[in-house]
Amino acid sequence: MRGRLARWLDKRWYGSARPPVYLRPAAGLFGAVSGLRRKLYRWDWLASIAIPARVVVVGNLTVGGNGKTPLVAWLACQLTAAGVRVGIVTRGYGGRQHYPLTVTPTTPVAHAGDEALLLARLTGVPVVACRDRVAAARSLCETCHPDLILADDGLQHYRLARDMEIVAIDTIRGFGNGALLPAGPLRELPARLAQADAVVFKGAGEAPTEADGTPNFVMNYALEQAVPLAGGPARTLEWFRGRPLRALAAIAEPEGFFRALRLHGLEIEAHALPDHAPIADFIRRLPSDRPLLITEKDAVKLPLERLEHVWRVPLRVIFSESDAANLLALVRGAT
Repeated sequence: MRGRLARWLDKRWYGSARPPVYLRPAAGLFGAVSGLRRKLYRWDWLASIAIPARVVVVGNLTVGGNGKTPLVAWLACQLTAAGVRVGIVTRGYGGRQHYPLTVTPTTPVAHAGDEALLLARLTGVPVVACRDRVAAARSLCETCHPDLILADDGLQHYRLARDMEIVAIDTIRGFGNGALLPAGPLRELPARLAQADAVVFKGAGEAPTEADGTPNFVMNYALEQAVPLAGGPARTLEWFRGRPLRALAAIAEPEGFFRALRLHGLEIEAHALPDHAPIADFIRRLPSDRPLLITEKDAVKLPLERLEHVWRVPLRVIFSESDAANLLALVRGAT
């Protein structure tokens, strides 16, 4: 049911099918409520709560698939290498546990959610998951005393005061049909970009004109190798050419993963599942007669068992040298 709904919405948000007329009043109501809520915080009628650390929010205007989590992981690793004490707060989507929850690389995915666990494994920095970002940030400050907190997907969580906002945008999918939820994929209208401190464009598509005047940067990805879950040496993706393959992705934009694999000359049988969906049972039902390539985000959801035919494909974030230096300077608060 969830998968059918996701495909139905995707066709109407990003495809040629138009959203039903009955969704337009709901979109208008959503826009009115979210706009009023933002104004109440801007006018100080609702209080934003300050945290004793620099807070940098990384979020998006649309639902999912904009590259914010890889961007947060890249920022955390780069800042840590520069000697900054970094912590991450995230919602912990899909987790079922008491919150705020300190997430470590060995935390069960059922407790933390896939994105929180992935961030803990990729970065090695303290990660706290909680739907209430203020509670998560306070927990970080009490236990880890970070210099800087990265808030993954907290753009609309105005109760958390922030020193900087970064908006991530997928230039391939853009803003879809340009409508607010549920008629379209937008959480806020593109004019919101004028209030952001930086915009990061994922991919080499066309940048929206609404971002003019805001510092902007281009982030690309590279898929270069695959790592067997059962242990053993990594292989370049070219090593898989000419072999029958399967690929599976339960992420916001699975077609992006499949497209990147095909650009390496791989012929794949693709299996797309809804974002955050469990994959272990699905994989067990698939024949194991050929290699199965999966994303790193999906790999954290698999149990610790020897799946000889399953390979995770790490994603490498790429910025130009100048964009990397300028973005990191902004995040650190340098002038």
